[in-house]
Amino acid sequence: MSLTEKINEDIKKAMLAREKEKLEALRAVKSALLLALTSEGASQVTEDEEIKILQKLVKQRKETATIYQQQNREDLAGTELYQAKIISAYLPEQMDEASLQSFIRNLISVMGASGMKDMGKVVNAANQQLAGKAESKTIAMMVKQELQ
Repeated sequence: MSLTEKINEDIKKAMLAREKEKLEALRAVKSALLLALTSEGASQVTEDEEIKILQKLVKQRKETATIYQQQNREDLAGTELYQAKIISAYLPEQMDEASLQSFIRNLISVMGASGMKDMGKVVNAANQQLAGKAESKTIAMMVKQELQ
């Protein structure tokens, strides 16, 4: 079952259960997937593109929640965080910090990176290999720590 089909099924379930916030999050995912499909004229969206779209939606929700929290709007922040949680459920399981750190150390040794000048190469390679399993921001932070 493709992601689009799964989203459509979950939209139907959310409609029947009258889960307004969940339905809103699922419709946002469906909209983003349809937009990606029609914008490039492709016959389908690849799995990597789907993961990137989902990650972008989760990131947007978290950033918005942070802004709402700064403005003391906990009600709106809670909605955004709930939607981020719903969307995150469709992403591959995230790596824990210990396994991510060991992966990055191994990648640095394989690539022969020796200093901060090699950070970009390592981060790009890690992002490609870990697509959807870790956030780019976290990867960059860990690579920076290892190369210092």
